[in-house]
Amino acid sequence: MPTTSSQRFLFGDGYELDLGAYELRRNGRTLKLPRIPMEVLRLLLERHGNLVTREEIIERIWGREVFVDTDNSINAAIRKIRHALSDDADEPHLIQTVPAKGYRFIASAKEIAPGLDDSPAGDEPKPTADEPIQRSGGMGQEQISPDGSTTVSQSPERTKNLRLPRWAIGSTIALLLATAIGIYTGWFRHPVVTPPPSRLLLAVLPFENLTGDASQEYFSDGMTEEMITQLGGLDPEHLGVIARTSVMYYKKSREPLPQIARELGVQYVLEGSVRRDGKSVRVTAQLIQMEDQTHLWARQYDRDTKDFLVLQSEIAREISDEIQMALGKRRPITPTLPATLSPEAFEAYNLYLKGLYFWNKRTVEGFQEAIGYFHQAVEKDPNDARAYAGLAATYALIASYSGVPTAEYASQARVAALRALQLDDKLPEAHAALALIVQNHDYDWQTADKEFRRAIELNPNYATGHHWYAEHLTWLGRFDEALRESERARQLDPLSLIIATDQAAILYYSRQYDRAIAQFAAVREIDPDFPRTSMIFAAYVEKGMFAEAEADIEEHMPGDNPWHWSSLAYTYGRLGQREKAEHALKNLLDLNQRHPVDPMVIVPAYIGLGNHQQAIVWMEKAYAQRSHGLTGLKVDPVYDPLRSDPQFQNLLERVGLRQ
Repeated sequence: MPTTSSQRFLFGDGYELDLGAYELRRNGRTLKLPRIPMEVLRLLLERHGNLVTREEIIERIWGREVFVDTDNSINAAIRKIRHALSDDADEPHLIQTVPAKGYRFIASAKEIAPGLDDSPAGDEPKPTADEPIQRSGGMGQEQISPDGSTTVSQSPERTKNLRLPRWAIGSTIALLLATAIGIYTGWFRHPVVTPPPSRLLLAVLPFENLTGDASQEYFSDGMTEEMITQLGGLDPEHLGVIARTSVMYYKKSREPLPQIARELGVQYVLEGSVRRDGKSVRVTAQLIQMEDQTHLWARQYDRDTKDFLVLQSEIAREISDEIQMALGKRRPITPTLPATLSPEAFEAYNLYLKGLYFWNKRTVEGFQEAIGYFHQAVEKDPNDARAYAGLAATYALIASYSGVPTAEYASQARVAALRALQLDDKLPEAHAALALIVQNHDYDWQTADKEFRRAIELNPNYATGHHWYAEHLTWLGRFDEALRESERARQLDPLSLIIATDQAAILYYSRQYDRAIAQFAAVREIDPDFPRTSMIFAAYVEKGMFAEAEADIEEHMPGDNPWHWSSLAYTYGRLGQREKAEHALKNLLDLNQRHPVDPMVIVPAYIGLGNHQQAIVWMEKAYAQRSHGLTGLKVDPVYDPLRSDPQFQNLLERVGLRQ
């Protein structure tokens, strides 16, 4: 059906889709809906009453020449539409799912004729199939080619004023998202490749908490994580296990199992439940082969809580045996069964699970909670290696999330990591934590490389190990290797936003700015407020997109965050607006007086102003504090103006990054 800029649909209980304003409204109130879901809803309304296949959606949104699996993108778009329209997937009143086929808009819908719209149709000539569409706007001239690709030619007035109207900035970001979705579908989904028969993938879905007590969620989540760990370490050559971050996305999800399996790219799913009552625990679990949805194995266990670790190992071994039979292999696996826990050891384990629950929130507040629980765990059981490893990982990360000086945290992280390895030198998490510490604070690149490799060797299914090792390779400028390692992490944790965002960071450091911007934008399609995506401003600056950089800083970095003022000072300085840059620097230095920050936060502000000597002075302060921020010296474009300075080269050598 031909569409115009004034196309409008009325449907359901007071809903209106206005393509002229590009808004979804209900009874006059605007509802938030991103671009991709908006376009999918538009297609469904145009074809209301008829089946719209997934293939038709792909062709309409991304074009025919798409070479990646777009299932996850379509599913995410439908979820967002249903959320905006208060529609229920199980009892739909607007959008019906046709299993294995597509979707149908089942409610009545009325298209308002263009002639009845406030803005008459025909103001813009309709292009022929071979002509691009051209539109003029505040950002310059926009061309949309017949294949759907978009280019924008810059108008001379573009950089006269830093702050553009918000609609103009939004228009530019919308254009970038058109590119982003290509990377998004490739990043968050597996390429369309049949997995080799010798290595299958399994997802341990979040175990359901049947206690009726929300405070026990940490225990059922702990069961999920323990099963992932147990299964991931049994037979990594033949069985890959999806990481926690991705499977927790489906906690309390009502999506059908075949859809979940398709989104995660797995052949097997383990699901179950946990009911804990005093000193007893009941666990049910079932293993499903997704090809034909055969229930291969199902068990119910009633045990004393002190036997919980033994039970987990038993379940893992039985599942591994079942999958090996499916592979036609009978390779004996004899995992070491942990001893029955004493009351003190089980209490320590319980505290460890609580710490892990908060660590996985990946926030400063979550890390602080985790530290408290891990400390309590090692007080109860001084031989709990995993609790020490948890402490090490938490201390290693909290400084980078909070922007505070790292010296105190580094020493505590080191003590905890070394204690964990003393207790259990085969613990992958302890090796990875130690690698992060010696990399970020000792600048000992060889030891870090060895420890990262050891962590991955001990558990090839350890997604975080691959992720952190990819970052390590990035700091050394080994970008091709970093991207390959990052891809390994993605395969094991396909829905992880931090892995996807750090992929964008690798692209930025390797000077692939357009791809980096698109990747950051793709993550924002999933979570508009994901913190690390604020790095996008630096890519904007390198592209000369200063208005977009400033707008993003103002929207995504709170004013009490030192990076807010540092980033503004750098952006204004690069643009040549010295007065604004100096004002931002003053606010940053005032903030540092009240609450000292990592000196590397202040360095970009001086570089933006062209005060290279002061930038070096603050770098030396950072070196004296062994700041983790110095790890980016070799690759971050921010430091390019300093590269010919002998003082900078000397610092680069002391950090071990000159070669």
